[in-house]
Amino acid sequence: QVQLAESGGGLVQPGGSLRLSCAASGSSFSINGMGWYRQAPGKQRELVATITSGDSTNIVDSVKGRFTISRDNAKNTVYLQMNSLKPEDTAVYYCHVNYRRGSYRYESWGQGIQVTVSS
Repeated sequence: QVQLAESGGGLVQPGGSLRLSCAASGSSFSINGMGWYRQAPGKQRELVATITSGDSTNIVDSVKGRFTISRDNAKNTVYLQMNSLKPEDTAVYYCHVNYRRGSYRYESWGQGIQVTVSS
């Protein structure tokens, strides 16, 4: 199992910025797609952004123009740069990766990191 370590969350005022990081660790694996999801209180988990191994990105409309996803393949790390944050961005953010080990494909989820946007 690939382990995911998320960092960078916290409390920020509306209009502020945060950068989430998620580093994957383990042995003998190759990462394909990486992404971020979020879950607000009382709501279902929803997709925020994904990035393929070829750096193609998909960002949901609710955060488009404010959030950017990127990855550093040498570090097996995916980032989510969040600008112009709004109170409705408050949620637990989860990192997700699809990876291969040998001829098998797997997925892994991070434990989640809290992002709170409030004055």
